[in-house]
Amino acid sequence: MRSTRRLSLRRRSALLMGAASLAAPALLTVQAGEAQAFGTINSLGQRAEHERITRAALACAAGTSSDGSCFEARSIDQVAGHTGTFGAVGSPDSDEIFTPEAHCDDADYLTASGYPRTRQQASDQLVACISKLQGRFSQGVAAGSGTLNGDGTVSPGNSDLSQDCTFTGGVPGRGKCNAIEGFGRALHGVQDFYSHSNWADKADPNQAVGVNNPPGLNMSGPAPLLSLKSGRPPAASSVPAQLSTGCFSLNPWGCSGRVTHSTLNKDTGLIDPASGATSDPTTNRGRITGNFDRAVKGAIADTRRQWADFRTALTERYGQERGQRIACVLTHDNPVRDCR
Repeated sequence: MRSTRRLSLRRRSALLMGAASLAAPALLTVQAGEAQAFGTINSLGQRAEHERITRAALACAAGTSSDGSCFEARSIDQVAGHTGTFGAVGSPDSDEIFTPEAHCDDADYLTASGYPRTRQQASDQLVACISKLQGRFSQGVAAGSGTLNGDGTVSPGNSDLSQDCTFTGGVPGRGKCNAIEGFGRALHGVQDFYSHSNWADKADPNQAVGVNNPPGLNMSGPAPLLSLKSGRPPAASSVPAQLSTGCFSLNPWGCSGRVTHSTLNKDTGLIDPASGATSDPTTNRGRITGNFDRAVKGAIADTRRQWADFRTALTERYGQERGQRIACVLTHDNPVRDCR
């Protein structure tokens, strides 16, 4: 979620850095306007869509222990956010608002004569987004070592969640928080890809295809392009010829003649945080032929894929025993007891 009033965030960044414990509440006071990504807050037209997608994908059922595939209550709070916090998945909406690669924006293209962007330019921008998300994914894997002591046992101080993690402004934190931050920031862009692109959606059948009604690819399942664990950005030539995300600009003329974010996004609607079921889409593209539901389903499926890949990456980097223990620390609320 981004808006014109968030321009004030840059002027306030120094204050936020000096008051990390107050960062999330302070940021919540400057959210406003039209949503520009899956939502992060639960007001102003948003319904905490990033949080709800992440919970639907990765939260353990109430009262159950993690088997490694899901996060227990306090741990999912850090990944997904909860009332008054952005969580790791929402953190790019606090300090990377104007970084298009964090949201997979500006990779717009239309196969029409005279379109102001070439396929190569659009593909290069999408590859830049994927490369950034791969860097965040790797950042999380590298930070995982900070959850353990030198002898491989769980570090109590670095796995404690008696206080929420701080994910804003690059403030370093406990080992568990640092690992979750890298993973969550990667998830943000992955989830935005399904909302901001035409990968999973369909065009309006009642309008001619064009800049105001770009074609939809109607693809299901996680996008192969978003293989973050590999660490190798896809070749631009592997991007589907009609794939497009939306151009985003605060300048009213900044996206003139281009497929815009406001045209293509499927950002807002109601998502059940347990089942992932959707209803009441509120954007024009999201209302068309189940597009919001398809975007959410794609985001949930890919969020699960990324966590499975993250666990694999941990064991590949640290070995089976340490890698599994780090994953246990990240998913369990009492890892000193549960991750021996």
